[in-house]
Amino acid sequence: MMAKTVSDLMYWRNTKTSAVVFTTIMVSLLCLSQFSIISVFAYLSLLLLCSTITLRVYRKILQAIYKCDGENPFQVYLDKDIMLTKEEVDNYVIRSLSLFTSALNTLRRLFLVEDLVDSLKFLTLLYLLTYIGAVFNGLTLLILGIISAFTFPLLYRQHQAQIDQYVGLVRSQLSRIREKIQAKLPSTKPKEE
Repeated sequence: MMAKTVSDLMYWRNTKTSAVVFTTIMVSLLCLSQFSIISVFAYLSLLLLCSTITLRVYRKILQAIYKCDGENPFQVYLDKDIMLTKEEVDNYVIRSLSLFTSALNTLRRLFLVEDLVDSLKFLTLLYLLTYIGAVFNGLTLLILGIISAFTFPLLYRQHQAQIDQYVGLVRSQLSRIREKIQAKLPSTKPKEE
């Protein structure tokens, strides 16, 4: 269900909802790039609280003027049960611990060189990350990632035929290059006597 919701947001199936989520995330991240996280949290909370109080007072004024039933405009949300059952909590904890231990085992395997090739690949990745870290900070990469997540799936869906065609061309070129490289490498088969 969560994957479907995220997919709907990324593909802009409901434009209004995707725009609100994208704008909220981007404004928050841009604020974090300029202010401390405490200030951003405080200002966003103040904005939300002022908006809800204003709407509640407006409804009270309408109730007093028109002598009608002035129900709280947020009653639907207040009536929602947000408590998790014990089974749901257990399920989330088990999944979280499973992911955590899997990641820990992978890092242990890489850092303690269980497989030399995998550890060398990881070393290369970490080395490349030092260059990326010198150019970008984490927040900038997060902003670029959010923009990409909301842009690339939609662009791919709109231009899927052309993109697939070019990806096919690149793959065929890479396979040709790989074949040429393998043809030039000396054979590792033992010589027959």
